[in-house]
Amino acid sequence: MSRLVLIDGSSYLYRAFHALPPLSNPQGEPTGALFGVVNMLRATLKERPAYVAFVVDAPGKTFRDDLYDQYKANRPPMPDELRSQVEPMCRIVEALGISILRISGVEADDVIGTLALQGVARDLSVTISTGDKDFAQLVRPGIELVNTMTGSRMDSDAAVMEKFGVRADQIVDLLALMGDAVDNVPGVEKCGPKTAAKWLGEYQHLDGVIAAAPGMKGKIGENLRAALERLPLNRELVTIRTDVALESGPQDLPLRERNVEELRELYARYGFTQALKELEGSAGLAPSVASEAAPSLRGTAAGFARGGSDATPVADLDPSLSLPGEYETVLEPAQLQAWVERLQHADLVSFDTETDALDAMRARLVGISLAVEPGKAAYIPINHDYPGAPAQLPMQQVLDALRPVLEDPAKKKLGQHGKYDLHVLRRHGIDVRGYHDDTMLESFVLNSTATRHDMDSLAQRYLGYTTIKFEDVAGKGAKQISFSQVGIDEASRYAAEDADVTLRLHRALAPQLLALPSLDQVYREIEMPLVPVLASIEANGVQVDVAELRRQSQDLSTRMLAAQQKATELAGRSFNLDSPKQLQAVLFDELKLPALVKTPKGQPSTNEEALEAIAEQHELPRVILEYRGLAKLRSTYTDKLPEMVNADTGRVHTSYHQSGAATGRLSSSDPNLQNIPIRTDDGRRIRRAFVAPEGKLLLAADYSQIELRIMAHLSEDPGLVRAFEQGADVHRATAAEVFGRRLDEVTSNERRAAKAINFGLMYGMSAFGLARNLGIDRGQAQDYVALYFSRYPGVRDFMDRMREQAREQGYVETLFGRRLYLNDINARNQGLRAGAERAAINAPMQGTAADIIKRAMVDVDRWLQASAAPARMILQVHDELVFECEAGFIDELRTAVVLQMSQAAQLKVPLVVDTGHGQNWDEAH
Repeated sequence: MSRLVLIDGSSYLYRAFHALPPLSNPQGEPTGALFGVVNMLRATLKERPAYVAFVVDAPGKTFRDDLYDQYKANRPPMPDELRSQVEPMCRIVEALGISILRISGVEADDVIGTLALQGVARDLSVTISTGDKDFAQLVRPGIELVNTMTGSRMDSDAAVMEKFGVRADQIVDLLALMGDAVDNVPGVEKCGPKTAAKWLGEYQHLDGVIAAAPGMKGKIGENLRAALERLPLNRELVTIRTDVALESGPQDLPLRERNVEELRELYARYGFTQALKELEGSAGLAPSVASEAAPSLRGTAAGFARGGSDATPVADLDPSLSLPGEYETVLEPAQLQAWVERLQHADLVSFDTETDALDAMRARLVGISLAVEPGKAAYIPINHDYPGAPAQLPMQQVLDALRPVLEDPAKKKLGQHGKYDLHVLRRHGIDVRGYHDDTMLESFVLNSTATRHDMDSLAQRYLGYTTIKFEDVAGKGAKQISFSQVGIDEASRYAAEDADVTLRLHRALAPQLLALPSLDQVYREIEMPLVPVLASIEANGVQVDVAELRRQSQDLSTRMLAAQQKATELAGRSFNLDSPKQLQAVLFDELKLPALVKTPKGQPSTNEEALEAIAEQHELPRVILEYRGLAKLRSTYTDKLPEMVNADTGRVHTSYHQSGAATGRLSSSDPNLQNIPIRTDDGRRIRRAFVAPEGKLLLAADYSQIELRIMAHLSEDPGLVRAFEQGADVHRATAAEVFGRRLDEVTSNERRAAKAINFGLMYGMSAFGLARNLGIDRGQAQDYVALYFSRYPGVRDFMDRMREQAREQGYVETLFGRRLYLNDINARNQGLRAGAERAAINAPMQGTAADIIKRAMVDVDRWLQASAAPARMILQVHDELVFECEAGFIDELRTAVVLQMSQAAQLKVPLVVDTGHGQNWDEAH
């Protein structure tokens, strides 16, 4: 049967534009969306359809605008960077032999819908290539949907039901109930896909739901009844027409011969190297063309003028990296021995563990997967314990067989977020050495802002490969089962794929890092050496005083109750302080306070910013803020920390995340130690509960004003450098400069203003923000900033330089070469552009500070290991490291830690480390 492919061109273009970084060719022309479209088209044409059309929206209004004048009213205009890629896209589509259709008065969806039904009527097999959920309404025998970006297909009612919970013929009604924010079609308020699917499962169609509306209970019933008048219009707006009068039918859309000369010119101009190679085929690429095209998409600053190496084209990779793998389940000793021999002869071993829990400090090992070459992997099940599970090799036998390889420091290991696996294997008796590469960190270093760094996302982005998801084998929600209960056949496919895809990803990502030496250095010298250090810190954990935490919880509860009573008194009635709706009514309806901050839906906000904005006008907002602060401390720390004490170790073990912040800063979770307040008495009390065991002390070592010191180094401003070289109080020195006083004449208010300016400028604070911070008028704040820049002109020059660098190359760098890509730096939207400019100034300082403390952690850990010191690193928070040591070793530890931390970077100003020690963290700090 001949095939008709209908390509949703408008969807392709926007999806590619938003999915890929803003690439450009060496001439500076934007190419990101164009590149994505070309790759999707090449994938589509590999199957050689008989008929094909690239359908795009025509300019001007459609019949839907006549039905509803607010249709798509909220859509912003096409960005200039995208608009400039439309014309070359059309040239490439035409040169590929594909017809382009634009029909006035209707949307591309309607043209596709009409051609799809005409194709089925002519006994053609119809494929609609799109990522738009609306097209699910067209699925029927002979019509399938293919999402070229994810590789997923939808070709039956069963497939639609699995995806949306309704049949294909119910999709229109589902969309009518849900509405569509993108097209500005308001649905039933609070009615999401699950509610809509539930109604349609019960009442079959929209008319049935409308008929049942009077008896619907609860708030959702009220919302449904409020929307009844517009639901028929919604249905009309979301229905794809299939009766558009077209001058040509499917038979008029044959795939034509390619215009090779035109394609060669376009591919070379825009730097599509793999497309060029494919075009030339076995004849090879002419040397002159190859030399011009090759640099334009490889990992150099010129080639990726704005996009960064994370934009590696899927199509430029070894095709074998996106093919299905061959996987083996190891159940016999001979198989295990054969794999051990493979590992012994391999240059790099990719490994992954499967467990029965997410907490690495508690998880039980269920199996291990291994790979040494792309496309081939093994899974060794160990603890699958469901009824009828086949016999598995004893865990100790497996571990003993793998231990020599995994503990060999000369044998390179590879993982994806391997720190988790290091923990699991350590707890089961294997201390993995030689951990050499981690694909999560390769992706993160290449471009921290361009994508999620989980394996599923990376596989799709870099390999064009759709992985088996955990939910696919274990279920989801309340019905999700432990991995130990997953059938071994399914488990093998899932687990072996993890090791295999990790190896494939490394093959794709490693060359990009090598092509960018500064980033490769960040990866090799900072991120990878840090992995075992963080694993060690997490395993060490910290002791907490549970009794102290319970006392604090009781005190916080008492003060929360007092705040509730005070709020009731101020409001003149009782209300639920935790209910935004009730609070909204009290503040804005009854007390008539101004709503200075709005929610995205235009309602008065009650978030922290909104309450701070009106706190000077009435006492109640301040009481609410106090109540929330107390409640957060209790729920996040004093109540929760005792529950997080590990039963085996008696300590709390946080988890550190290297890829959690774009600037490179570490983040932590379970518990999140970065958010414990340090400027309030209550926050410091929390730190009191982190204690040293008997006979030991805690040592805290904290970089002093590190970001300001980095500002002095990067700006080379003589005044700022001089203040740090002289060891002066830099905020007092700044105040003396700005206000023209001697140091001993500076008042506390002047120092406070100087401190606000110093830190505010680093974070891009405007004169308006400074005025609000200091409680002065905007004009006075602007005068302060002007005075500051007149005394520290190097700082202004640095800020201007960073903005310009970001605009020119699309990224800024830390002192050590880490990049932060700023996709909005040239955006037309002023708010987006201003945010990117603030990041351009702050990221080099914050990122350099992150790099410095990471380097320090690696150096300190190396010293601890080499000296066999009776001490261990137990916490990292912002610019601070915390250690636990024998009481008699405290002075030696302090000396060594200060030395290692102060030498972690060579700045133009001293890198000062403050220390303290005590029985608890608060005393040490």
